[in-house]
Amino acid sequence: MLTHLVSGLLAGWSLIIAVGPQNALVLRQGIRREHLGVVLTICILADVVLIGSGTVGIGAIVLLAPWALEVLRWLGVAYLLWFAWTSLKSAREASGLKADTEQRSLRSIILTTLALTFLNPGVYLDTVVMLGNLANQQGPGNVWPFTIGAMLGSVSWFLAIGYGARGLSGYLARPRVWQVLDVAIAVVLVILAVRLALG
Repeated sequence: MLTHLVSGLLAGWSLIIAVGPQNALVLRQGIRREHLGVVLTICILADVVLIGSGTVGIGAIVLLAPWALEVLRWLGVAYLLWFAWTSLKSAREASGLKADTEQRSLRSIILTTLALTFLNPGVYLDTVVMLGNLANQQGPGNVWPFTIGAMLGSVSWFLAIGYGARGLSGYLARPRVWQVLDVAIAVVLVILAVRLALG
């Protein structure tokens, strides 16, 4: 159980740490301490619901069509390897992250956070399809420990970057930091892909 919880945690971190628009927004609000609690609440609740929905949804598909699990497994391997490759490319082209100085209203921040969360196809691919797929590959009794681990990965990551952003703002402006992070993500994703391929 603990092994699958940790696997879920690592998978959650690997898929969410990539510097996309949602993470950039959380970092920006964290550096400025502007409506941070609201942004974090939306991001965390959305991820928990989407990850859980992915586990249940993929599980339902498997019950209706057991062969789908095998198809999803190899699609998952391909996606993880592709994501690892894009992380390595990102490491080569890394640039620092800086917050702008524009003031925004609470309503604007809420709408922006919701849009970046629910209108981004990558969110569904990562949290619903990919994590749901990985969770259902864990075997009976291990699906939910993995899922809870993935949820904890999401929660801990958002809290870490949100509340740690101001103290880390100097480091986050350095391309080298993102290079190391992207390479680490790529390594974890390749490990997950190999484990998934080996069943």
